Amino acid sequence: MRGAAGADLAAGKVRGETILSVNHLVKHYPITQGVLLKRQVGAVKAVDGVSFELRRGETLGVVGESGCGKSTLARLLMRLETPTAGRASLEGRDLFKASGAELRRLRRNMQMVMQDPYTSLNPRMTVGDIIGEPFEIHPDAAPRGSRRQRVQELLDLVGLNPEHINRYPHQFSGGQRQRIGIARALALRPEIIVCDEPVSALDVSIQAQVINLLEKLQNEFGLSYIFIAHDLSVVRHISDRVAVMYLGKIVEIGTEQEIYERATHPYTQALLSAVPVPDPGARENRNIIRLHGDVPSPADPPSGCRFRTRCWKAQEICANKEPHTVLRAADPHPSACHFAEVRPSAA
Repeated sequence: MRGAAGADLAAGKVRGETILSVNHLVKHYPITQGVLLKRQVGAVKAVDGVSFELRRGETLGVVGESGCGKSTLARLLMRLETPTAGRASLEGRDLFKASGAELRRLRRNMQMVMQDPYTSLNPRMTVGDIIGEPFEIHPDAAPRGSRRQRVQELLDLVGLNPEHINRYPHQFSGGQRQRIGIARALALRPEIIVCDEPVSALDVSIQAQVINLLEKLQNEFGLSYIFIAHDLSVVRHISDRVAVMYLGKIVEIGTEQEIYERATHPYTQALLSAVPVPDPGARENRNIIRLHGDVPSPADPPSGCRFRTRCWKAQEICANKEPHTVLRAADPHPSACHFAEVRPSAA
């Protein structure tokens, strides 16, 4: 596929340029009452004003607690959900205004790897049918006579035996099933792959193999990843930049070094302080930040800063004025906090 990478450069596609731009993306799920005459009484603010850019050939990690909106964001980008507001552009084309043939072309360029490698594969279909299904939807991607060979090439590409093309998903291990999901995502040669916690259901040793496979494929095909995960150490290993989400908003975004070594948002610092450390001596000297209280409901988030109800820095301004992820003179990178500052002991 090196030749394909060269073709991309010839077409004017440069590594590092913006390939996906997301602006103020919002997804609210209505809360209704009544049986016959339903009326809306509120909304669950799953994603509430998310903005970021994804560059060609990079991995953007997205981290945060369960319920912060990471998976909803992934479904929005894949057009599996319709946004309440906001805009997303893939190479200058609006994802949410596209329809028909244009939407099909855009979806071909952005694929997804699901979290559970078993439930995301149809148990009644063979591996060959699963990986070859995209060719049925996009017949121009592979002539019918060459599809079996293409599927076998994809199996070999992800480290599976091409001779197992007629096997079913239950005949593979969890790690092998996830490799099948990756092969299916690669079938149409996309430029962006959204990985929604692709290793959280796997053993630690298998996680490393899948992460190494994703990195190898990225180097070979020039892929861009949006990598969603809970495990901060996994995200650090694979990501070029990291976005931290809390209650539907990105509270801090920066390079891997900026986030893990010079975090400025209190929530990011609390997450990093909870990451297990393999060195017993270092564990004894760590200053762990313990957050008090529960995560507020996304149906009724706090006013101003959404993290203020659990933040040790909270003051009156935090309740009255919402902070935005803008670059301030005192911050090395964007952080949505009125009192953002580096706290090295939390890294």
